[in-house]
Order: sequence, then C-alpha cells, then structure tokens
Amino acid sequence: MGVSSNESIQLCIFDLRRGQNEGQELDKILFFFPAGFPFSKQLSVIGLSEGLITFTRIFSPEAACEVIEAELHSHVFHEAEPDIWMVMVVEKSNDSEPIWRDDALRKVLKEIHSLFVMFHGSIREMLEKEPSGGLTRRHLYSFIMDYLRDFLAGKKLLLPSFRDCLKERGTVQMLTISREAAIEVQSLARVLESSAGNTLCYSLILFQDLLVSTTLSPDDTINLFTYAVLRLTPRALFSGSSSWSYVRKGSTASNAASESNMTHPNSMSESFYGSSDISSGEDDHYHVVRPLQSDKWSKGKDGYLVTDLWGAEVGTWVFATPTVWLQQTGEKMYLCVYQHRSLTLMLMIPVSSVPNGEQGVAEVRQRIIENASLKILKVEEKLSKGWGGENAYHVSGYRYLLVDGDRYVSRASPATKVTTLTKESLLAMNKLRQEVELEKSRAKLDRCNFEKDIEMCVRAKNNAWVISRVTRGKELYMVLEKANETLLYASDAVEKFSDRYCDGTFSLD
Repeated sequence: MGVSSNESIQLCIFDLRRGQNEGQELDKILFFFPAGFPFSKQLSVIGLSEGLITFTRIFSPEAACEVIEAELHSHVFHEAEPDIWMVMVVEKSNDSEPIWRDDALRKVLKEIHSLFVMFHGSIREMLEKEPSGGLTRRHLYSFIMDYLRDFLAGKKLLLPSFRDCLKERGTVQMLTISREAAIEVQSLARVLESSAGNTLCYSLILFQDLLVSTTLSPDDTINLFTYAVLRLTPRALFSGSSSWSYVRKGSTASNAASESNMTHPNSMSESFYGSSDISSGEDDHYHVVRPLQSDKWSKGKDGYLVTDLWGAEVGTWVFATPTVWLQQTGEKMYLCVYQHRSLTLMLMIPVSSVPNGEQGVAEVRQRIIENASLKILKVEEKLSKGWGGENAYHVSGYRYLLVDGDRYVSRASPATKVTTLTKESLLAMNKLRQEVELEKSRAKLDRCNFEKDIEMCVRAKNNAWVISRVTRGKELYMVLEKANETLLYASDAVEKFSDRYCDGTFSLD
C-alpha cells in the first residue's frame, strides 16, 4: 500500500526554541517534505503540531506526545532531541481496516534521526555552531531525501504498512553459530581491534545480512548494522537493494526518473533547504556528506570498501576515510570496512588516536591484512559451511516474527514466505500488533515495567489464526493459515513452534 507523495504525507522537523517572534516563524522549520509545499502550508502543519504538543503537555507534562488520531489524518510525533520535534502526518485511507501502525511510523522517524546523528552529530549542536540554521537545513534535506528514496516506487512512497507487520525496525538479526565458530569469531574480533595498537577500538562482523559479533553498545550496534544492510553488505552493493528497503524494485534508473515526482521543489524551497540534486554534494562554501546516496560504495582490490562520499584528503586524490559518531561515547571514529565473500568486517578507530590522519588509517588497514587474513578466511569458510540460506531459520507452515525487546534482536520468516499470506491475514496481524503496542504504551504511562504476560488469539475474516504472545520482554507474532477450526489447535501449534524453534536466543518459556 503506497501513498501519493504530494498530499497524503508530510514529514517535518522543527525547533520549538526558534521562530517565536513575529516575522521570524520560518526560522523554526528545519526540514519539510514535500519541499515544494508553500511556506504558508508548511507553517500551518507545524503550527498545528506545535499546538498539539503544547496542549497534550497540560495533561502529561513528563510524557511526550506520540500520536494524535484525527478524522482524516494520523499525526505521529517523535521528540528527537529536547525541543526538536519530528512529525509525520499521514492521510487515512478509505479502507475500514488500519493500514499503518503508528509505532512503525515512529520507528521510521527514530531511524532517520539515529542515522543522521551517527554521521553528522546532534541537530542541536549543529544549530549552536551555526545559529542561522542554513547548514543544518542543507544537511537534513540531503540526508532525509536520500533516505526516502529507498521507499520510492514510481510516484509513491511505500511507508511501512500492514504488509510489513512481520518486520521490526530498531533491531538486529543475528546469525546462530556453533561454539567452535564463536571462538574463531571472538579471536578474529580481538585481532581486528589489536591492529590499531593500544587504542580502544570497536568492531562489528556480519555474514550476509546477519550480525555475527559486536563490541559496540546496543544503540551503536543497531545504527551501524542498519547502515551496513542498507549500503555495505554484498547484497546492498551488488543487487542495488537492501533487506531493509520495503520496495527498491526495478532499476535505479527508474527510481531516479521518478524522483522529481517526490519533491517538486521550487527555487524558494531550494534556497531555504538546499538542493539534494547536486551530484557532487558540494556548494561554494561547504562539503555536505551524503552517506545514504545509493551506489556510492565499491570494493577495492585489497578487499576494503571505498567511497568518495566523504571527499578526498586535502591536496591529494586519496578518498577520505568515512567517519561516524558513537552514541555511547560521543567519540568521532574512522570507519574501515573490509569484505571477503559474504563476510563484512567493520572496524571503528578513534579519530583522536590517529594523529597523522589518512596515512595512519592506511597503516592500520595494512596491519589488518597482515595479521587477520588467515583468520578471515577461516571464519568465512566455517560460517559458509554452516549457513542454510535465507530459509535457514524458517519453520515450515509458520509465518512469524520474534522480538527480544531487551536485547534489540529480532528474527522473522523470510520475506518470500510472508508474501504468501493473504491481505486479510496481514491486516488482522497489523491490528493485533496495534493492540499490543497500546497495552505497552499504557504501561509506560503508568510508570510500571511491562512484565505483564499477554496472549491474544484472533480468528481473521479468512479463518486464519492470528496470534500474539508477550512474556518477559519477548514477543511472538504468528499467522496460521490453512489451520484447523479449533482454538486448541492454534494453541498447540504455538507450543510446537516454540519447541522446534526457540533456542537460547529466543526462549518464550
């Protein structure tokens, strides 16, 4: 299910601390989609959002506004940073069933902000360095428009809808490996991090699009895992798509041809937000890094991934090493990415620990090749032998999503299996997940830990069983089509699934 990009969706970012004086209202707008909207309409949307935020604070001063349901629109809120708000306004469809889950839309907003901060730092700090806001708007406009292009199909944005109810953003998907392979992976991670000398470094190891090892905090792991699956893993590099993209069907050229349908910018909006259509990503004063641009990473002869997105070292033709900001430590890190077949290795090195810049990074990269080559070959071989393909974790006859909310890990049926479900089944699951999320939201407002066990089993219009089980931070969502008529059958099927599938990573006992 898609929405027209002209009127059916608006996405904005604004700062409540700015534009409070008459005649300066535009100062509060940091981003608005579609950019071609007249400023009067942009201010109207933001003014309504600001009013709703202020009104709801009267009743709940400590809990930020999350969702407002109007007759024709859903207003989804995310306070990304203190007084910096992201709001998505989505027009409701004519269908009697809900098409979107508000929580899924909020997670899109959270993902945009988390990835933006990882590459550019906080929005508030950018505004403090440059109070006019021009550079901040340019960064946000280029970044978010590159992000939204992954959702573009023809003239529509395909935002997470009921068809994606068995997916979970803000989580990682892990590869289950044997104890012997785990020891080899740990050894490889130690060698990677020791190659930078005595400096405290971090590493992330992926096989295919699955996480194998991380030494990062959970939040930083999610951010770098998400970016890797979007742009760095072999599937993202060579197929022009990623497992996080909801569409990305058809050629890149066809998507590029329809980009003008997504924005309709005018000269005033381009001067206010900046244009994201400059291929070099530069203007006369400042280089704007655009890490989400597609098809900008490639694999070099030495196995390292390279990109020109960060420009070149001053006075040379050497591409600058990408950098990221870690959320846990606030450090700026060089990002070195090495790839061997299906194995992707990411090493984060503190910029402050490499006084000679690109030369120092090149030395670390060379030491990795010298010290870790044999271990990389061995780990890739072991993981490949134990890899059962994308259906490795699939249990025949089931369509499911498992979420470990405490560890930010999820596992789900392969997308090809989920597409076999009927629309009625997916709509029923979407509605069931809304009910669970409402219960969790109520528990949050009541300031209590969400430890209450929930089990719901609903018969859909097509006689499929739609099941939800929540216990101790872990969630199971399941659709059973071609099922027996009795509720007992559905309950037994869940128990059999748990016995056959749930390992130490996902225990629902």
